[in-house]
Amino acid sequence: MREGTAIDDTLHPDRIVVGTSSDRAQELLGELHKPIDGKIVWCNVETAELIKYASNSMLSTKISFANAIAFLSEKVGADVEKVLEGVGLDKRIGRSFLYPGVGYGGSCFPKDVKALIAIAEDYGYNFTLLKSVDNVNEEAKKNFVSKIVQHFGGKLKGKTIAILGLSFKPNTDDMREAPSIGIITELIKYGVSITAYDPVSMEKAKTVLPKGVQLKGSAYEAANGAHAVAVVTEWNEFRQLDLVRLAKHMKNLVLFDGRNIYDPVTVKRLGFMYYGVGRS
Repeated sequence: MREGTAIDDTLHPDRIVVGTSSDRAQELLGELHKPIDGKIVWCNVETAELIKYASNSMLSTKISFANAIAFLSEKVGADVEKVLEGVGLDKRIGRSFLYPGVGYGGSCFPKDVKALIAIAEDYGYNFTLLKSVDNVNEEAKKNFVSKIVQHFGGKLKGKTIAILGLSFKPNTDDMREAPSIGIITELIKYGVSITAYDPVSMEKAKTVLPKGVQLKGSAYEAANGAHAVAVVTEWNEFRQLDLVRLAKHMKNLVLFDGRNIYDPVTVKRLGFMYYGVGRS
């Protein structure tokens, strides 16, 4: 089940995976799931466990692939959004999870990728593909921080950066393995003052973010006096921001769009310096 859509996923799952070696358990579980719309995959326990790990690792792979293409797009002058749109229109591939950004997080993807790597190693297999997926995910956060550092020529001490979005994805308050944590931690090392806002995860953020982060009541409050704004989580609220109003609060009009939620042309016309992911 996905966070934010648990009820719908329960009632209308893509599939139901049941690992069992008991005929009686299979009979009872079959009856239990009759009212639910979804194909049941019957298998042994080992297969069921591997299905779970492999599914999340596959989705993580798509995200890291999108980020790897984003890195390359910046080098060659391509627009990663157009590249992935073209790739995703191939029905064999599809567009789901082919979205670049600052990396995946949460309670499942990071854990399951690492778990599958470890399981493989226990059985003598070097899962180099998933190791690369994990590495690219870390690079996505580092590259985002590097863009901020490079923009200011490495002179960030005393600068204020407003972070918009703290949860690992929209529509949840889950801060587990959230990219925002690593990004904020790195920026603080450069002497940056951090203001931050998230629509729902503010209470949980207090328990996991480094000391000194100033949590604000809105995106506009977070941007007040900021030398730059960095979007880390793609909440719809941020897509609908009045950028003219946002600009009036900022000291410098610099926008780091870690989820490519804004149109670069529109943002630049408003006077912002714009940095996206995979956009030259």
